[in-house]
Amino acid sequence: MRTIFLLLASNIFMTIAWYGHLRHNDVPLWKAILVSWLIAFFEYCLMVPANRIGYASGFSGFQLKMIQEVVTLVVFSLFAVLYLKEPFRWNYLISFSLLLGAVYFMFRK
Repeated sequence: MRTIFLLLASNIFMTIAWYGHLRHNDVPLWKAILVSWLIAFFEYCLMVPANRIGYASGFSGFQLKMIQEVVTLVVFSLFAVLYLKEPFRWNYLISFSLLLGAVYFMFRK
C-alpha cells in the first residue's frame, strides 16, 4: 500500500510540473521550464522510493509500470477536469476501461 501512496503523491507533483503551466501562457517559457523542473524534483523524491519499495515487496518492474500508468491517468483526469476545466468525454472512459483490462492481465499468474 505504501508503494501505491508514494506513486499517487509523485504523480500529483509530476502532473502539476508537466501541465500546470498550460493555463499561464503569459509566463515566459524558460520560467515555466524552470518551475516545472523544481516541482519535478519532488516527484523523483517520491517515485524512486515507491519503485524500490514495490520491487522489494514482490512487484515486478512490469507491474510497477502498469500501476504507475493507471495512477497517472486517474490523477491527470482529475487535474484536467478540475484545473484545466476540460470536459471528461465518454470515449476517455472506454479507453481507461480497456487499460484496466490490461492491468487485469498484467497481474494474472
